[in-house]
Amino acid sequence: MNGDDGMPREDGPDDGGFADALLEEELRQAAAVLDPVPAELLQAALDAFALHDLDARLAELTFDSLVDALPVRGVTDAPRMLTFRAGEVSVDVEVTEEGLIGQVLPPQSARIEVLGGPQTARPLTADTLGRFTSDTPPTGPFALRLRTGGEVIVTEWLRA
Repeated sequence: MNGDDGMPREDGPDDGGFADALLEEELRQAAAVLDPVPAELLQAALDAFALHDLDARLAELTFDSLVDALPVRGVTDAPRMLTFRAGEVSVDVEVTEEGLIGQVLPPQSARIEVLGGPQTARPLTADTLGRFTSDTPPTGPFALRLRTGGEVIVTEWLRA
Protein backbone atom coordinates (compact mmCIF):
# COMPACT_ATOMS: atom_id res chain seq x y z
CA MET A 1 0.00 0.00 0.00
CA ASN A 2 1.02 3.62 -0.30
CA GLY A 3 1.85 6.05 2.47
CA ASP A 4 0.40 9.53 2.87
CA ASP A 5 2.89 10.90 0.33
CA GLY A 6 1.85 8.37 -2.35
CA MET A 7 5.11 6.42 -2.17
CA PRO A 8 5.15 2.69 -1.39
CA ARG A 9 5.62 1.87 2.29
CA GLU A 10 8.73 -0.07 3.16
CA ASP A 11 7.66 -1.15 6.65
CA GLY A 12 4.61 -3.37 5.92
CA PRO A 13 4.24 -6.85 4.46
CA ASP A 14 4.05 -7.17 0.67
CA ASP A 15 0.32 -6.85 0.01
CA GLY A 16 0.59 -6.10 -3.73
CA GLY A 17 -1.81 -8.94 -4.58
CA PHE A 18 -4.48 -7.55 -2.25
CA ALA A 19 -4.00 -4.02 -3.59
CA ASP A 20 -4.30 -5.28 -7.18
CA ALA A 21 -7.50 -7.16 -6.35
CA LEU A 22 -8.94 -4.10 -4.62
CA LEU A 23 -8.07 -1.86 -7.59
CA GLU A 24 -9.58 -4.39 -10.02
CA GLU A 25 -12.83 -4.50 -8.04
CA GLU A 26 -13.04 -0.69 -7.95
CA LEU A 27 -12.50 -0.56 -11.72
CA ARG A 28 -15.22 -3.21 -12.27
CA GLN A 29 -17.68 -1.21 -10.18
CA ALA A 30 -16.85 2.01 -12.03
CA ALA A 31 -17.28 0.31 -15.42
CA ALA A 32 -20.61 -1.20 -14.33
CA VAL A 33 -21.91 2.25 -13.40
CA LEU A 34 -20.35 4.36 -16.17
CA ASP A 35 -20.45 1.89 -19.08
CA PRO A 36 -22.93 -0.93 -18.35
CA VAL A 37 -23.30 -3.91 -20.67
CA PRO A 38 -26.32 -3.34 -22.97
CA ALA A 39 -29.20 -5.71 -22.24
CA GLU A 40 -29.28 -6.87 -25.89
CA LEU A 41 -25.60 -7.85 -25.75
CA LEU A 42 -26.09 -9.71 -22.49
CA GLN A 43 -29.06 -11.60 -23.97
CA ALA A 44 -27.06 -12.44 -27.10
CA ALA A 45 -24.26 -13.80 -24.90
CA LEU A 46 -26.75 -15.91 -22.95
CA ASP A 47 -28.27 -17.21 -26.20
CA ALA A 48 -24.82 -18.06 -27.53
CA PHE A 49 -23.99 -19.91 -24.31
CA ALA A 50 -27.27 -21.82 -24.64
CA LEU A 51 -25.86 -23.27 -27.86
CA HIS A 52 -23.29 -25.12 -25.79
CA ASP A 53 -24.74 -28.57 -26.32
CA LEU A 54 -22.24 -31.40 -26.58
CA ASP A 55 -24.64 -33.46 -28.68
CA ALA A 56 -25.52 -30.68 -31.13
CA ARG A 57 -24.21 -30.82 -34.68
CA LEU A 58 -23.31 -27.60 -36.46
CA ALA A 59 -25.15 -27.06 -39.73
CA GLU A 60 -22.86 -25.34 -42.22
CA LEU A 61 -24.16 -22.55 -44.44
CA THR A 62 -23.89 -23.92 -47.99
CA PHE A 63 -25.91 -21.28 -49.86
CA ASP A 64 -26.73 -17.64 -49.15
CA SER A 65 -28.52 -15.67 -51.87
CA LEU A 66 -26.77 -12.48 -50.74
CA VAL A 67 -23.45 -14.05 -51.73
CA ASP A 68 -24.12 -16.92 -54.14
CA ALA A 69 -27.14 -15.92 -56.22
CA LEU A 70 -26.80 -14.50 -59.69
CA PRO A 71 -27.94 -10.88 -59.90
CA VAL A 72 -31.31 -10.37 -61.57
CA ARG A 73 -32.14 -7.07 -63.20
CA GLY A 74 -35.20 -5.28 -61.86
CA VAL A 75 -35.53 -7.33 -58.65
CA THR A 76 -34.89 -5.09 -55.66
CA ASP A 77 -36.49 -6.77 -52.67
CA ALA A 78 -36.07 -10.49 -53.29
CA PRO A 79 -36.23 -12.64 -50.15
CA ARG A 80 -32.98 -13.97 -48.76
CA MET A 81 -32.56 -17.69 -49.37
CA LEU A 82 -30.35 -19.78 -47.08
CA THR A 83 -29.39 -23.45 -47.11
CA PHE A 84 -27.70 -25.19 -44.18
CA ARG A 85 -26.36 -28.75 -44.16
CA ALA A 86 -25.37 -31.10 -41.34
CA GLY A 87 -24.62 -34.57 -42.67
CA GLU A 88 -27.72 -35.89 -44.44
CA VAL A 89 -30.00 -33.18 -43.00
CA SER A 90 -30.42 -29.87 -44.80
CA VAL A 91 -32.54 -26.85 -43.95
CA ASP A 92 -33.78 -24.40 -46.58
CA VAL A 93 -34.90 -21.04 -45.18
CA GLU A 94 -36.44 -17.99 -46.85
CA VAL A 95 -36.03 -14.79 -44.82
CA THR A 96 -38.51 -12.02 -45.63
CA GLU A 97 -39.76 -8.86 -43.94
CA GLU A 98 -42.79 -10.89 -42.84
CA GLY A 99 -40.87 -13.74 -41.21
CA LEU A 100 -39.35 -17.11 -42.06
CA ILE A 101 -40.47 -19.94 -44.32
CA GLY A 102 -38.45 -23.12 -44.31
CA GLN A 103 -38.22 -26.84 -44.85
CA VAL A 104 -36.17 -29.59 -43.24
CA LEU A 105 -34.93 -32.24 -45.68
CA PRO A 106 -35.34 -35.17 -45.69
CA PRO A 107 -38.93 -34.35 -44.70
CA GLN A 108 -39.51 -34.96 -41.00
CA SER A 109 -41.15 -33.45 -37.96
CA ALA A 110 -38.93 -31.10 -35.98
CA ARG A 111 -39.00 -28.43 -33.32
CA ILE A 112 -37.21 -25.26 -34.42
CA GLU A 113 -36.07 -22.38 -32.23
CA VAL A 114 -34.98 -19.03 -33.66
CA LEU A 115 -32.09 -17.83 -31.49
CA GLY A 116 -31.05 -14.19 -31.19
CA GLY A 117 -32.56 -10.77 -30.72
CA PRO A 118 -33.77 -9.21 -27.50
CA GLN A 119 -36.99 -11.20 -27.37
CA THR A 120 -37.25 -14.97 -27.20
CA ALA A 121 -39.19 -16.30 -30.15
CA ARG A 122 -41.74 -19.02 -29.59
CA PRO A 123 -40.64 -22.44 -30.83
CA LEU A 124 -41.76 -23.43 -34.31
CA THR A 125 -42.94 -26.87 -35.33
CA ALA A 126 -42.13 -28.46 -38.66
CA ASP A 127 -44.89 -30.70 -40.03
CA THR A 128 -44.31 -34.23 -41.34
CA LEU A 129 -43.17 -32.74 -44.66
CA GLY A 130 -40.55 -30.69 -42.79
CA ARG A 131 -42.21 -27.32 -43.49
CA PHE A 132 -42.23 -24.51 -40.92
CA THR A 133 -43.13 -20.81 -40.84
CA SER A 134 -42.67 -17.89 -38.47
CA ASP A 135 -44.50 -14.58 -38.68
CA THR A 136 -41.68 -12.83 -36.81
CA PRO A 137 -38.63 -11.88 -38.89
CA PRO A 138 -35.25 -12.24 -37.18
CA THR A 139 -33.52 -9.01 -36.22
CA GLY A 140 -29.78 -8.80 -35.84
CA PRO A 141 -27.70 -11.95 -35.52
CA PHE A 142 -29.71 -15.17 -35.48
CA ALA A 143 -29.31 -18.93 -35.63
CA LEU A 144 -31.71 -21.87 -35.77
CA ARG A 145 -31.75 -24.83 -33.39
CA LEU A 146 -33.53 -27.92 -34.73
CA ARG A 147 -34.55 -30.91 -32.66
CA THR A 148 -35.37 -33.87 -34.90
CA GLY A 149 -36.09 -37.14 -33.14
CA GLY A 150 -33.02 -37.69 -30.97
CA GLU A 151 -30.77 -35.24 -32.81
CA VAL A 152 -29.99 -31.56 -32.16
CA ILE A 153 -28.69 -29.40 -35.01
CA VAL A 154 -27.63 -25.76 -34.69
CA THR A 155 -27.02 -23.49 -37.69
CA GLU A 156 -24.26 -20.95 -38.03
CA TRP A 157 -25.04 -17.44 -36.76
CA LEU A 158 -25.98 -14.92 -39.47
CA ARG A 159 -27.08 -11.31 -39.64
CA ALA A 160 -30.67 -10.85 -40.77
